[in-house]
Amino acid sequence: MRALPLLLALLSPLAGATELLVELADGSRRYSSAELLAHPASRVLEIPADVSYKRAMRYRALPLAELLPGVKPEDHLQAVADDGFAAELSAAALLDAPGSRAWLAVEDPAAPWPPLGKAGRSAGPFYLVWSNPAAEQIGPEQWPFRMVRLRVLASVAKRFPAMRPDPALAADDPVSLGFAQFQKHCLACHRLNKQGDAAFGPDLNLPYNPTEYLRADLLRRYIRDPQALRHWPQGRMPGFDEAALSEAQLDQLLAYLRHMAGRKAE
Repeated sequence: MRALPLLLALLSPLAGATELLVELADGSRRYSSAELLAHPASRVLEIPADVSYKRAMRYRALPLAELLPGVKPEDHLQAVADDGFAAELSAAALLDAPGSRAWLAVEDPAAPWPPLGKAGRSAGPFYLVWSNPAAEQIGPEQWPFRMVRLRVLASVAKRFPAMRPDPALAADDPVSLGFAQFQKHCLACHRLNKQGDAAFGPDLNLPYNPTEYLRADLLRRYIRDPQALRHWPQGRMPGFDEAALSEAQLDQLLAYLRHMAGRKAE
């Protein structure tokens, strides 16, 4: 999903940042790589199956919760990368939730990480990684790399009302549940009804919703494995396997998209 044109990345004021900006309710603070590498909670962390590198990796990392004093489980955060990727994250998942654990991996300039793809740049200097991600169904969009900002924000539903499904629907309606899946798996790259913070992928409702131009079986296949449907060597959209997105959850996501096709913004 991460294929923003080079010019936009270069023009971004956050491009190439060597500090991480953390914005909380009581103020903001910038952390340098050196400061975080020397943090007392920093340690060597083994990640058996890194989402971005597609192999085992070893990092110097600290629990992300160390940088979130005062943040409550009911809060909402957004992690922004230097290319416009914007991952929406539940604070509950970041605050030492049982099972999966969120870590901030920090690249040591003296021991740089391998490059990602052909661009020649690594995932650093700041990369959100997870230990035991399967325990909480942590998806690939919840591993933002080249992070430049982490901030507490209002919920997606409050910030982007045009994304909300019909308010008359029950909380356990498949469409309502699909909205949660959309936030978790799609919103980091895509906008909907011209709303969203991501500056990466196309709008998923305007001018057309993918449920309007792809057969249902092909859309399911595309979400599972984009390259299986459309060969594109430069494509960056990851596939979402059943460990990250179960069949029931995929049904919910598609129910939400079909519903929103009838709720287009003017």
